Amino acid sequence: MKTRLPMGIENFEEMRTDRFYYVDKTGLIRELLDNFGKVTLFTRPRRFGKTLNMSMLKCFFEIGSDIMLSNNSTLFDGLEIFREKELCEEYMGKFPVISISLKSVSGRTFDEAKGMLRRIIGKEAMRFPFLMQSDRLTEVERDQYKALVSIDKTGAFTMSDEFLKDSLMTLSQLLQRHYGQNVVILIDEYDVPLDKAYESGYYDDMVVLVRSLFEGALKTNNNLKFAVLTGCLRVSKESIFTGLNNFKVYTVKDVQYNKYFGFTDAEVREMLEYYGFMGKYSAIREWYDGYRFGEIDIYCPWDVVSYCHALRMRPSESPQNYWVNTSSNSIIRRFIDKAKTTTRDELELLINGGSVKKVIHQELTYRDLDSDIDNLWSILFTTGYLTQSGLQDGELTELVIPNNEIRWIFVRQIREWFKEESVKDTAKLERFCKAFEENDTAVIEKEFNEYLWNTISIRDTSVRKSMKENFYHGILLGLLAYMDGWSVRSNAESGEGYSDISIEIRAKGIGIVIELKYAEDGAFNDGCREALRQIRDRKYEESLIKDGMRTIHRYGIACYRKQCRVVSESFVPKA
Repeated sequence: MKTRLPMGIENFEEMRTDRFYYVDKTGLIRELLDNFGKVTLFTRPRRFGKTLNMSMLKCFFEIGSDIMLSNNSTLFDGLEIFREKELCEEYMGKFPVISISLKSVSGRTFDEAKGMLRRIIGKEAMRFPFLMQSDRLTEVERDQYKALVSIDKTGAFTMSDEFLKDSLMTLSQLLQRHYGQNVVILIDEYDVPLDKAYESGYYDDMVVLVRSLFEGALKTNNNLKFAVLTGCLRVSKESIFTGLNNFKVYTVKDVQYNKYFGFTDAEVREMLEYYGFMGKYSAIREWYDGYRFGEIDIYCPWDVVSYCHALRMRPSESPQNYWVNTSSNSIIRRFIDKAKTTTRDELELLINGGSVKKVIHQELTYRDLDSDIDNLWSILFTTGYLTQSGLQDGELTELVIPNNEIRWIFVRQIREWFKEESVKDTAKLERFCKAFEENDTAVIEKEFNEYLWNTISIRDTSVRKSMKENFYHGILLGLLAYMDGWSVRSNAESGEGYSDISIEIRAKGIGIVIELKYAEDGAFNDGCREALRQIRDRKYEESLIKDGMRTIHRYGIACYRKQCRVVSESFVPKA
């Protein structure tokens, strides 16, 4: 029986004991020890395996993790790191480990966020209840442990604000005293509290708290063996890592460690061979590959696993947008809102398969994000919406959209932005919609051309014709949905197929059917004729007639870049 696909599994022990498919990233341990740094930060986009790798590090280094399992094996049997016998003997299962994730520190207020941080650190401290009675600790130290895990009647942790700032250092000190061995500290998603604080308006307070927490745990901590942090952004050293020596940062631009976050092409091929999905290799590459980490191309592992899972349920499944559902993607919207004409032209170039060259600032504070459009280019790069193409050109980095999935996210955000912008001029929008009711193709064509001129066109040759048509379809649908009293349906079943857009203006008995075509190389007339022929041949107006519409307008619309052509025909159904 095939091993299960690890949908949403980020716990290494669960992955290994419950027979989930695991792409071996344990070579990261050897690299980490060979290139030792007191504090190491890895920045990668979300859903690229950071949390699973941190869980793997915890399982390897933590005291007790080398205990034999029921089948007389360890969690690391058969994996790459297990071949390093001397290294395993020296490091495996030899250290106390503090492992926390800050991804849930997202309070609407600073007090809420502090409460979440107390809970995270308090629950981690509760993993070591033996400290309460440890005869290697003084009474004062045992009282410090009680303060870390103390809760009130509501279940909330009660440590004071000042104690919270020192909590990680205190816990590491207690563990070191008990075990006589320095502590490994793992902090996953270290930058999330700052991101959420920036969004909610208490950024300055959170910077002070996080700086104090990290300084105690990572800078002035004699009980620290080493620490590893992960996050999406490389937050400015001056912001929270002030004066931290022996601090190593590895971003998507660095060559080292590039194969340990995300899937390489060889790893994807091996997975597809194992599950019998090699026939989907090209589609997976188009949709989920394209990220450039250092000098190799990387696939988004969340997408690959999600799609393989979908294929096991339904072998005919087409690629879907899985990554988009793991975040609000608000950074793209902020970028579009700030973009001027030149930047929107660059964005159009990217969507159409081109590239732009920009200076990338990898070390920013959250205050910098909205201060300059150039900083937003940097954030799009570091968070995975853009990736590097080719070699560095001095200070300039050549940027591209990595794959079809990310291109789709950009297109959707642009369409939503355009919809909101278009309703600001209600008189113009009503005039445009009324022209469909009145069968005025001249006005429809003129106004739609103006709308298209103010948005992005899709002409990338690598994008399927259907995706191009869907883009124009979405733009038009958003405009027509403005009218009150109109029943506007998209891809409604009628006759012998599904019409792009159908409208019932019931108060006037008018039915409208619209079919859009992408006019390859500007062949507008051919596109319009094909659209009308499809409406007639497939009898798209049948449902409108059944609903009692007394006048039917058919519209064939052909679009190419930022232009369109509109033709129509009308008739009165026979009684």
